Amino acid sequence: MTLDARTWTIAELAAEYDVTLRTIRFYEDRGLLTPERRGTVRVYHARDRVRLGLILRGKRLGFSLDEIATIVDMYDAEPGEEGQLVYLLDQITTRRAELEQRRRDIDETLKELAEVEHRCQSDLKSLRGK
Repeated sequence: MTLDARTWTIAELAAEYDVTLRTIRFYEDRGLLTPERRGTVRVYHARDRVRLGLILRGKRLGFSLDEIATIVDMYDAEPGEEGQLVYLLDQITTRRAELEQRRRDIDETLKELAEVEHRCQSDLKSLRGK
C-alpha cells in the first residue's frame, strides 16, 4: 500500500505524534485537519498526517495557530509551495528577532538579579558583622 493510499485512525496519529485525541480534534475543529468521515469514524489520509506534523513543528517553533494555518493552507492554494516558503522565511525572520530580543531581555534581567543578589549578600554580611 502506498503512503497516499494508507489511512490512519485518530488513535494511530495520536500515538505516532505523542498527542492526545483531544489535540487532534481541536486542530480538526480549527479547520487545520479534514479527515474523511465514515459514519462516526474519522479516517485520516496522508495529507492530514503531513499537516499534523507541520502543525506540531510550527507550535514547537512558537508560531500561533493562525500563522500555522496560513503556512499549511498556502501549500494547497496559490501561490503554492513557493509562496508558502517565502511566507515561512518571513515568519522565521520575525520569530528569530522576537526570540533574540527575549534573550537580550533575559540576559539583562539575570544581570540585574545578580547585582541585587550581590548587594543583598553584602548587606546581610554587614548586618551579621562579618
